[in-house]
Amino acid sequence: MNTLTMRRAFILVVLATLLSGCLTIYKVEVQQGNVVTQDMVDKLKPGMTRSQVRFALGTPLITDPFHPDRWDYYYFLRPMNKTEGESRRVTILFKNDALVAIQNSAKSESGNSPADATASKPAAPVTAPEKIPSTPAPAL
Repeated sequence: MNTLTMRRAFILVVLATLLSGCLTIYKVEVQQGNVVTQDMVDKLKPGMTRSQVRFALGTPLITDPFHPDRWDYYYFLRPMNKTEGESRRVTILFKNDALVAIQNSAKSESGNSPADATASKPAAPVTAPEKIPSTPAPAL
């Protein structure tokens, strides 16, 4: 081979090596909804008011006008290196503006249970509302 052919082959190899780095596809991590951990759910007590629940969990993602005594917290996460995602749902039920039940579910998009086993256990319904002492607002 002559030097011109070797130069062309070398340039083609260098260009192919440099351009191969441009061919990787970047996938964005998708995270949507409310992040509600099991620790946050464990802080909920029977008889809590709506404002106390909102303080503990944040504003619900969905407030259904047809079911005003139900709040739904949804969460979805798909890491950038995975094809399947994990979704969680926590449903809070009220009666007379007091917390009466918590429904906690978590599952991955593929149907497998998530790595965090504590979040996948459904919470037992809260049945006996307790009287929560109220503190008077400070005088200004």
